[in-house]
Amino acid sequence: MERAFNFNAGPTALPEAVLKKAEKEWMNYNGTGMNVMEMSHRSKPFEEINNQANSLLRKLLNIPDDYEVLFLQGGASLQFTMVPMNLLEEGKTGQYVLTGAWSEKALKEAKKIGHAEVAASTKDGNYKAIPSLDSIQPSKDAAYLHITTNNTIFGTQWHSTPENLEVPLVADMSSDILCRPIDVSKFGLIYAGAQKNLGPSGITVVIVKKDLLERSKDSLPTMLDYRTHANNSSLYNTPPTLAIYLLKLVLEWADSLGGAAALEKINREKAALIYNEIDESGGFYNGHAEKDSRSLMNVTFTLNSQEATDAFLAEAKERGFTGLNGHRSVGGCRASIYNAVPIEHVEKLVQFMKEFRTR
Repeated sequence: MERAFNFNAGPTALPEAVLKKAEKEWMNYNGTGMNVMEMSHRSKPFEEINNQANSLLRKLLNIPDDYEVLFLQGGASLQFTMVPMNLLEEGKTGQYVLTGAWSEKALKEAKKIGHAEVAASTKDGNYKAIPSLDSIQPSKDAAYLHITTNNTIFGTQWHSTPENLEVPLVADMSSDILCRPIDVSKFGLIYAGAQKNLGPSGITVVIVKKDLLERSKDSLPTMLDYRTHANNSSLYNTPPTLAIYLLKLVLEWADSLGGAAALEKINREKAALIYNEIDESGGFYNGHAEKDSRSLMNVTFTLNSQEATDAFLAEAKERGFTGLNGHRSVGGCRASIYNAVPIEHVEKLVQFMKEFRTR
């Protein structure tokens, strides 16, 4: 059976080279006679896997030494709660920029912990754009400013982020981390579920400036305290060992390609192929996001009728394309083109789009 043309929004494609290496080591990892899932997380072989994954992520994102790198569970959804539990000090306000459904959910959870409010929003325009930077002014009592750097449902992405803030910038980068170089020093905390660009579901990366750990209170539940995981190299309890191993393999793959800068070049080429077809289709395909807010990771578009949309998706499925259905809040179609999606698969999709439009 041939590999599917996988455009799922997440979990999504993993690099073929990673899957093949995992298959090769499946029954006997590094001479241990065990699969990674079978070995103790306290063993030297797994400790090496954990440390290598940490070191590779630091290298690829150029993470400064005054930041902790944590491997946690619970996905970005748990971070919606852990961020305010650890960073939202009494008498302060969590400030949230709303650019889609995930930032709405983050705000909702923060309000359960303390005082949180909207700093800026593009909801009135059905999240077709990212707010202008000059419209974002954190209040004097802000504990932090939270943004979601890429929006899978609406197909928008921040191409520049707020700077020179007097409060920490917190970012949910679940759907675009490692798609391009970033300056980690501009952020107080970054979190990202791995299942789009870093590996399989089940592992969440948190990058947090060490001085922010001082905000965590001793009254926090042990497992929801960032300090617990920072003080134990993310091994306080049994971690998702297989997910961390696959994360390591994906990071090795990214490093072999040339790192974040090389990935950005490929991602821009992939995105341009689809956006060019949309823009040159004469209104047959219509992009949801404003051009200056378009995502490199999630291309959202509609066709000029529901009948055409249904026919497009049905034929695409027959041809081996999967995951192209748009979210119900936008409709139409969505092509998620994360790091591991080969450019050849994007080229095949664009060729199909052209053929379908012509017919």
